[in-house]
Amino acid sequence: MDKFDCVVIGAGMVGAASALSLAQLGLKVAVVEKIEPKPFDSEQTFDLRVSAISISSQHLLEQLDAWQQISQWRLCPYKRLGVWELEPSYTEFSAAEIEQTHLGHIVENRLIQLSLWEQINQHENIELFCPESLVDFEQTSEQSLDEVKVQLSNHTITTKLLIAADGANSQVRQLAKIGTTGWDYQQSAMLINVETVLPQQDITWQNFRPTGPVAMLPMPGNNASLVWYHEKEEITRLSKLPNEQLQTLVMEAFPKKLGDIKVIDKASFPLTRRHANQYQKHRVLLLGDAAHTINPLAGQGVNLGFKDVKALQVIIAKAIGEGKCWHDIDVLSAYEKERRNDNLLMMSAMDMLYSGFSHPSPLAKLVRNSGLFITNKLPHLKNKALAYACGI
Repeated sequence: MDKFDCVVIGAGMVGAASALSLAQLGLKVAVVEKIEPKPFDSEQTFDLRVSAISISSQHLLEQLDAWQQISQWRLCPYKRLGVWELEPSYTEFSAAEIEQTHLGHIVENRLIQLSLWEQINQHENIELFCPESLVDFEQTSEQSLDEVKVQLSNHTITTKLLIAADGANSQVRQLAKIGTTGWDYQQSAMLINVETVLPQQDITWQNFRPTGPVAMLPMPGNNASLVWYHEKEEITRLSKLPNEQLQTLVMEAFPKKLGDIKVIDKASFPLTRRHANQYQKHRVLLLGDAAHTINPLAGQGVNLGFKDVKALQVIIAKAIGEGKCWHDIDVLSAYEKERRNDNLLMMSAMDMLYSGFSHPSPLAKLVRNSGLFITNKLPHLKNKALAYACGI
């Protein structure tokens, strides 16, 4: 039976990053994943799933030697973020205001994962089990040495630490009997990849409307990723339309500043919030979406996951440096203490933003637009919020 220091279930962006970050500490890591990402081809169309990678997330990917490859493939930096409901309340956040060259990059999720996988395949401390899937696990105690016995489809392995990075419907979380709190929002979001007549922009913007926000994320060249929030039934209807018909409706629903577009691809997903009741169950830790799913309004989902990864790496590195047992349950408990409040703060802020802009009353409309207007007139407050969102 193979023995590992850490076993990571799920090798998406957060799972792959956690495996590398722990392997860099000299730990022996196993990674379990069902599906290998497809190789990159410059002729491939843009994926629908993209992320707004913050400055702090970029720093983590640089540390893991993955950012250089992503940069050689394709990404789109943005320097400004625009938010408004009514034109007089338009508020713009700029990288120059916090003395940065950019606020972040729009990157396809698959390319982030693929670059991390390239590093995993080269790392001598990591063994990749793929295609492979989790069947069950059992936390045992033998001669005071705690370990987790992990049953996979084709292997049985043991580990000192089991990491759940297997997404919002985490099997590990369910097997560990860790509950969640949360709710389904009454909206869905449609992702739409488009070709644009306007050249690549250095701004990402979000316009709040009575039916829900619409957003534009710039992509390399004359391309963009659009996000359209609406009632579930309406998004379902829009998803079934031919691209030509959807194109006409996008032009009607989105601000004129988008310019002419051609719809290339589309997909939709429901909006949900889930927060695990605990991030730790003895020697099982939840990271990323397995621990928390957030309203995607500000694109903070994967950035919170990468913060989880960095926090765990620092905690374990500190224990190793101080000569402590890094997999002691009390040491591991510091991870939840470090991350839970920060994640909850961001989740609650997104909910307040979502609820505030969803309220139909004229008074609520006046308050939120006044708030944006005042924020624009208070650069210290505005820049503090921007720096927090960027992770700096």
